[in-house]
Amino acid sequence: MQTGDVSESAILARAAAAQRGRKLEHFTIAWNAIEGLLAIALGAIAGSISLVGFGLDSFIEVMSGAALLWRMSVDADVERRELNERRALRIVGVCFLLLALYISYESGADLLFKHAPEHSLPGIILACISLVAMPILSKAKRQVGLELNSAAMQADAKQTDFCAYLSAILVGGLALNALFDFWWADPAAALLMVPLIAKEGVEALRGEKCTDCHTTQG
Repeated sequence: MQTGDVSESAILARAAAAQRGRKLEHFTIAWNAIEGLLAIALGAIAGSISLVGFGLDSFIEVMSGAALLWRMSVDADVERRELNERRALRIVGVCFLLLALYISYESGADLLFKHAPEHSLPGIILACISLVAMPILSKAKRQVGLELNSAAMQADAKQTDFCAYLSAILVGGLALNALFDFWWADPAAALLMVPLIAKEGVEALRGEKCTDCHTTQG
């Protein structure tokens, strides 16, 4: 009887974690859709490739969030859950690699043609808000990922971390360019992120679980 109570408690705890995960992904999709639209609009107005790129990254986050919602939709079904886990992990991996390719292309073009990001105070404010919010969101996703033993959720948390890194790069690049006329600061810093992003994408496509996931059993 005691064993049954423990099992039922574990099932209820997992269901609660899955519900939190769904709420986090709904928030991620809504946040990044609004952020992406604002960033692209502000980037178009200011002629800033950095802001446009930041907005496109936000839409990749929307894709990642939708993939995780798909995975969460069948969490109670172990067989389907594992299948959707692998599929969602691959989708997140593709998102990582698409992001790496885009950053490489845009940063290389900026350096080659000496394109300096335009000044945009609203864009800087938007990036600063994201810089504060994304680490909080990532921490919450990582906790749910551990509770569900979900490598896909952990990978999505890392992608949210990268969104925060890109926010910092955007703010730093625009600030250095505005204050010191260092036009190359933004694309050079962005290029440093590419190997890390690509590595996460390759690992996700291979279905490799994060180092912490296996310590928590679902």
